[in-house]
Amino acid sequence: QVHLVELGGGFVQSGGSLRLSCNVTQWIFVINAFAWYRQPPGKPRELIASILKNGTTNYADSVKGRFVISRDNAQKMVYLQMNSLELEDTGLYQCTRVILFRGNYIPDDYWGQGTQVTVSS
Repeated sequence: QVHLVELGGGFVQSGGSLRLSCNVTQWIFVINAFAWYRQPPGKPRELIASILKNGTTNYADSVKGRFVISRDNAQKMVYLQMNSLELEDTGLYQCTRVILFRGNYIPDDYWGQGTQVTVSS
């Protein structure tokens, strides 16, 4: 049984937009913080956006001003609106629960399959 499903990836031209969604049933949604991570080809996974249970958001410098993370507690969904996409945004996008500890976001050990985003010129 799958408890975390990411959707919305695909092929897009540079400058285009995509909206990713993450359906979460693994945990009690409303009390948790969530984040989107990205793993570019041949590179390690990186945190790109997070949202706390109170709606506070945080972004990596590389996506600030272009991406927006949001959540729908009733639907148990986390979204990532990606605008002005660049070639460097190509990668596997995954969401998971995070814990904010001493200023650092610690991801859960449970990950979904992710959704692939490919940006072309």
